[in-house]
Amino acid sequence: MSQYNYDAVLFVSFGGPEKREDVIPFLENVLRGKNVPEERMLEVAEHYYHFDGVSPINAQTRELIDAVKTDLVELGVDVPVYWGNRNWQPMLPDTMQQMTDDGIKNAIAFFVSAYSSYSGCRQYRENIIDARNVVGESAPHIDKIRAFYNHPDFIAANVDRIRTAIEALPESKRSNFRLAFTAHSIPDSMSEDCDYVLQLSETCRLVSSELDLDAKRWRLVYQSRSGRPEQQWLDPDILDHIDELHSQKVEAVVIAPIGFLSDHMEVLFDLDEEAADKCDELGISFSRAGTVGIHPQFVRCLSKLILERLQDNTVQESIGRFGPNWDVCPEGCCPAPVRRPIR
Repeated sequence: MSQYNYDAVLFVSFGGPEKREDVIPFLENVLRGKNVPEERMLEVAEHYYHFDGVSPINAQTRELIDAVKTDLVELGVDVPVYWGNRNWQPMLPDTMQQMTDDGIKNAIAFFVSAYSSYSGCRQYRENIIDARNVVGESAPHIDKIRAFYNHPDFIAANVDRIRTAIEALPESKRSNFRLAFTAHSIPDSMSEDCDYVLQLSETCRLVSSELDLDAKRWRLVYQSRSGRPEQQWLDPDILDHIDELHSQKVEAVVIAPIGFLSDHMEVLFDLDEEAADKCDELGISFSRAGTVGIHPQFVRCLSKLILERLQDNTVQESIGRFGPNWDVCPEGCCPAPVRRPIR
């Protein structure tokens, strides 16, 4: 046991296929227990096949882990870092077994999501519980890092990415572009019982303020909707928003996938393919901001969040209206969405 409260860090991610043969087994893991038609699964599979079956999410998670480990060492902290996925290798139960074999007793977990929702937080907590149950009583105790949507370093990294995207626009259009923040859409029944939209909106407000953009210049919209067509999900969709901008004679748009931490499949397909094609069709100049990825300020953000818990919360940074998020999720926080009858 180290001098700290925790003797390891655990990265928990969604996971993704790394070759064509992985795609269908991966999607079967994602959709297990969900009432999703096979034709919908095969439709999504085509998105992956468009990129030869390789999702960049695993490679990007490896890069982020390496960057954070290096940063922690620079800050004087030498702690083992593990990684387990919900849907693809390395699977979380296998990682939990390895941690147990290595003698880990208490670990702090980073979920690869900045915002609170069932799929972005509670479901990962459930995954950890399930993995611990698989391993048994000797499995390590796992706590989670707080949501960091309003951490100053997270905001700064996003601001820098967006400034780079603005500079990529034609010079004549940099003074009159619109900024579209995107996040993964979720069912209304999920969003109504969590702070997902509240936190996203605050992140967008903080970033826009740093960019000196008034409220008329930006909007939070959504992407990657799935589920039954008759079910209500958060909107507007990014493609509908681009149509709206065209109707307003807007000539340039910067799209910032603020709800994502890495440029994974949904960012690549929904934005770099579909949204870019829509803008080209309508004659709108398009520039897509990178996600925070391994931006140095985001890496430092994660290091600070880890150090908070390793060193008894001596410093908890946040900006904006809401202060630091809680370390321990309240009972009943971010419940699973309830399937409602369609009337």
